[in-house]
Amino acid sequence: MRQKKLSNFRALYQVRLVFRILTLAASVFVLFNIPEQFDVMLGFNFFKSFSFFHFMWFVWMFEMVSQLVPGRGLFPIGSQKFLKYAFKPRGESTNLRGMEEFLKSSRRGAALSGAFWLCIVAALACVYFAGIVDRRLMLLFVVFFYVSDVICVLYWCPFRVLFLKTRCCATCRIFNWDHLMMFAPLFFIPGFYTWSLCFVALLIFAVWERAFFRHPERFWEGSNEALSCRRCTDKLCPGRR
Repeated sequence: MRQKKLSNFRALYQVRLVFRILTLAASVFVLFNIPEQFDVMLGFNFFKSFSFFHFMWFVWMFEMVSQLVPGRGLFPIGSQKFLKYAFKPRGESTNLRGMEEFLKSSRRGAALSGAFWLCIVAALACVYFAGIVDRRLMLLFVVFFYVSDVICVLYWCPFRVLFLKTRCCATCRIFNWDHLMMFAPLFFIPGFYTWSLCFVALLIFAVWERAFFRHPERFWEGSNEALSCRRCTDKLCPGRR
C-alpha cells in the first residue's frame, strides 16, 4: 500500500507531461489557425475577450500559487522543502563543515544555472528585438519550456547534471525557479498578461531564495531527513518506474 502511494508523484508528473505536450500542440494549432488569440499578450487585451491563452494563464497562475501553499502529501518535497513543515531535523544538522560545503556548492551551482539561463534569455531577447521572432513565437518558447520542465524532472535535467551536481529533484537547489525561468521571455513584451505572470513567478523566486538564506538547513540532505532516500515521498529519480 505504501509503495503505491509513493509512486503517485511520478504518475502525476507523467500526466502533467501529456497535458503539457497537448498544450504545446494546441498553441501551435492556434498560431496557424487563430493567430489573433496571441493579441491577449498586448496591453490590456486580456480583459477584452476570452482565448485559449486565457485558459493557460489561469492554469499557470494556479500552479504558481500552489507552490506557495503548504501541501503535506500533495506536492513533491523538492518543491515544498522551503516550508517549515517539510523540515525533519537529523543528527548532521550540527555538522558545520558539511553545511559550509553545501552552501558553497549550492551557491556555485545556482549561480552557474542562473548565468546559463540568462544567456538563453538574452539570446531570445536579441532575436526578438531584431525582429527575427515575434511575440507569438516568444509565447511558444514559453510553452516549449513548460514541456521541458517536466522532462527535466522525469528523465534528464541539464542543470542538475552540469551545474548543480545534486542527486535528484528532492535536493535540487533551484526547484522553484521553474516558472521564473519559463516566463522570462515574456518580460520583454509589455502587457497585463505577460507581466502578471512574470510578477508572480518573481514573487515565488523571492520567497524561495529568502527561505534558502534564512533556513539553509531545510535544503540540505545532511540536516533535513525528509530529503534522504530513506524518507523520500517523491520517487521522481530519473529512470525510476
